[in-house]
Amino acid sequence: MVIKRDFYLNKLIRHKNNGLIKVITGIRRCGKSYLLFELFYEYLLESGIKKDHILKLALDDRQNKKYRDPDVLCEYVHNFIKDDKEYYILLDEVQFVDEFEDVLNSFLHIKNVDTYVTGSNAKFLSKDIITEFRGRGDQIHISPLSFEEFVSAYKGNIEDAWKQYINFGGLPKLFEFETDEDKANYLKNIFDETYVKDIKEKNLIRSDIELEELLNVLASDVGSFTNPKKLSDTFKSVKQSTLHPETIKTYLDYFVDSFLIDQAKKYNIKGKKYINTPSKYYFTDIGLRNVRLNFRQSEETHALENVVFNELKNRGFNVDIGIVDYYSSDNGSKSVLKQAEVDFVCNMIDKRYYIQVALSIPSQEKLNQEQNSLMHINDSFKKVIIVKDLTRSHYNEDGIYMMNLYDFLLNIDCFNF
Repeated sequence: MVIKRDFYLNKLIRHKNNGLIKVITGIRRCGKSYLLFELFYEYLLESGIKKDHILKLALDDRQNKKYRDPDVLCEYVHNFIKDDKEYYILLDEVQFVDEFEDVLNSFLHIKNVDTYVTGSNAKFLSKDIITEFRGRGDQIHISPLSFEEFVSAYKGNIEDAWKQYINFGGLPKLFEFETDEDKANYLKNIFDETYVKDIKEKNLIRSDIELEELLNVLASDVGSFTNPKKLSDTFKSVKQSTLHPETIKTYLDYFVDSFLIDQAKKYNIKGKKYINTPSKYYFTDIGLRNVRLNFRQSEETHALENVVFNELKNRGFNVDIGIVDYYSSDNGSKSVLKQAEVDFVCNMIDKRYYIQVALSIPSQEKLNQEQNSLMHINDSFKKVIIVKDLTRSHYNEDGIYMMNLYDFLLNIDCFNF
């Protein structure tokens, strides 16, 4: 089965021959190897690069064990270069090579070599991996399948695809399983045996009971404002255990650093400043969030918000949670300072969008509720309400763009209205 990943493929193409080592990062099983060894490799061939000018090496393959020796790998690559034409070095699971940073940096001294690597050990599953290359690395971060990518491979109508996606998420291997039970078991196994173990390994955590309990709390409260102090109080009242706020903050940093969850900070729109606490946390993949709770809390509302957040992040936006201060008076009483929340404030260079997310808007009262915060923002940036149960996308009478969920998820240029 071919799953199109044009968004990431085009990133690799744009960064081709830029004099840096392309480092493809992302959580395990999100499709890094497939992107490099299948999609990018085929692109190189189709663009006229001969096979004998592409070195493709899977270092986790037992047959390639000898190349895990850094000196053997260096010699092999140098001997592979026969002329002054461009060569492409594609290395999968490069962490199997001792001193791989030094080895890869040495390839930069070969003028006609362009190097691409993936890795899946604790170091590569971390946001700090790029620092290992001392300014010579170019990180291409890949996420699980977006809904658009998922639909491109799904056999069925869009509503059925949506139900599958918000339940089981976008890890590509899920397409190999026929039953929901098998999909759930797969997600549970990789969460327990891979993601949690990776975090423990990198951060030398011996006892993981509290860490796993914290994951459960975050999964249950996805999309809710929280902070280490509040989470610590939850442990005292619900879990009947003590977990210090500083320990919780450390664990939260571990989760974010490992790409398992992402943080959205609180931002005062009129004050133009960040509010240090609290924040919201979303799972990189909604299926991983659901399986963490054994699918007990699979409400579509929470899943919808998480999916929209991930899509905005994957498209390159910096995403915050907006707070709007405004004065209001009821029945002629004295004006009172109030606050309203904007689900997402999205920034990219000189672009900004204010976005609300709703499953449905069945009444004028619900519409007023959803757009209240947007109506109190006085700048000229676009204001959008993304709604799943919406017949068509359109501007409403208040100048707010009502966008159908599928128009948003299936069109990367959807904000060009």
